[in-house]
Amino acid sequence: MGATWRGLPAKRHEVGWEPGLEVPAADGSPLITDHYFPRSEGDFPTLLVRSPYGRGLPWSPMYGLLFAEQGFHVVLQSCRGTGGSGGAFDLWRNEAADGQATVSWLRGQPWFDGTLGTVGPSYLGYVQWALAMDPPPELKAMVVQVGLHDPHALFHADSGVLRLENALVVGMGMTYQHQGVASFLKAALRLQRRLRAVTTAQPLRRAYESALGGEVPWLDDVMTHPDATDAHWLGASLAEPAERHRVPTALITGWHDVLVDQTFEQYHRLRQAGCATTLLVGPWTHASALQQGWPEVFAESLAWLRTHLYADSSGLRPTAVRVHVGGENAWRDLDDWAPAPAATAWYPTPGGHLTQQAPTDGAPLVSFRYDPADPTPSLGGPLLSRTAGPQDNGSLEARDDVLTFTGPPLTEPVDVLGPVSARLSISTDTGHADVFTRLCDVDAQGRSVNICDGLGRLRATEHATSQVTVPMSTTAHRFAVGHRMRWQISGGAHPRYTRNPGTGESPVDARTFVPVRITVHANSTLMLSRNDGLA
Repeated sequence: MGATWRGLPAKRHEVGWEPGLEVPAADGSPLITDHYFPRSEGDFPTLLVRSPYGRGLPWSPMYGLLFAEQGFHVVLQSCRGTGGSGGAFDLWRNEAADGQATVSWLRGQPWFDGTLGTVGPSYLGYVQWALAMDPPPELKAMVVQVGLHDPHALFHADSGVLRLENALVVGMGMTYQHQGVASFLKAALRLQRRLRAVTTAQPLRRAYESALGGEVPWLDDVMTHPDATDAHWLGASLAEPAERHRVPTALITGWHDVLVDQTFEQYHRLRQAGCATTLLVGPWTHASALQQGWPEVFAESLAWLRTHLYADSSGLRPTAVRVHVGGENAWRDLDDWAPAPAATAWYPTPGGHLTQQAPTDGAPLVSFRYDPADPTPSLGGPLLSRTAGPQDNGSLEARDDVLTFTGPPLTEPVDVLGPVSARLSISTDTGHADVFTRLCDVDAQGRSVNICDGLGRLRATEHATSQVTVPMSTTAHRFAVGHRMRWQISGGAHPRYTRNPGTGESPVDARTFVPVRITVHANSTLMLSRNDGLA
């Protein structure tokens, strides 16, 4: 791994290891914990890393060894019910109490000097937010990498549509990753082989069992509770505690991370709370941030931790925000996110064109047929699978159930910096449909690459025209001279999202699926945050 990650800082200390320590959880259950430490004289701050994914690869080298080499005690712990720890795993209900119990245990260790930080990605970010709900006085810094604070939003779009592929991949990871590399790889291959059969099952409920090797109770709950206001999700989101947060926190994400929107929400809440925070956004997916992006991610994390746990700010960058600008393949340092963008509107026109000329009416423009028996496939974007990220959309856009509206070749570069959204005027023949909308960059050779996207759900009277606003995430992208902007519209992205059955029935329980004809009207609008003065 060290040979793969060029540019990592030289180690400062040899590392020792105490494996298999038993830390009593809030209810006394043993939480199995490994302790990595510098083999040097003196006091060192401590990093707490709590994970449901085991304590072996990749967590041992990436967090145990690398950070201990830089002068930190690292406490790497398996969450309850995983990796040999006692109790039963729950997706969120035990993390705050178990984190506090672990800090209480730390206070009794002779090597703990009273200075604590936390670090980790994905669910390892969620446990950090859980501890920070009532931060212990020793907690001086957090680094949340591609991190989670709202489990419902990981599994469901704003409209309540199930992010099916996310649910299955997370279910597989939570079930098998802590059991070791061989078990995890076997489970991943089984899910890949059976993915189509599972995701097209009628009904969808519990069809995952053949791919995941049995029942996963928390996954059943996720799939059958789409409403964020349902009592099932009470206490799951840790967004509100961020409004009172005071622990200096570094945030790291990628433009194609499945949790990128959650990271931006965290950033804005922390800024509003007056909390010291920094934001790094790279050209990464959820996985590649910890692979190709690891040198930047590690350097950012280490600089923040050394600043707040060692009072050494020599590695800290001067600005609060650093983002990678796609299309230009360059990094930009900014004082805040986003720097006063101005929204511009683009409209679809006959013949598949995209223009800034506003229409005079909302007349029907073009129709397409979405058939759940042959669902529009998902391609690229913020996924947890290997096909995540920017992809050539040519095969997708060649389908009859995908509309494209393309602007003219640009005579000067256009920078889109900030949130992107679509205001769609839609009618259908059934009253029930999903609408997937995507922004693409078309180069001079005609290759169309996805930038950002989103999905909305339409519930209306048959043939009535309805408006639906679809958030399409956030981006920093430069459309180069000679390139064209493209707006892509379809009826879904499967298996990233569940298929809409076209009947109003729950996609999880539906046994009958009917095709739907979707009509886009001329007053539909693509909203872009423009900042052509990006420096």
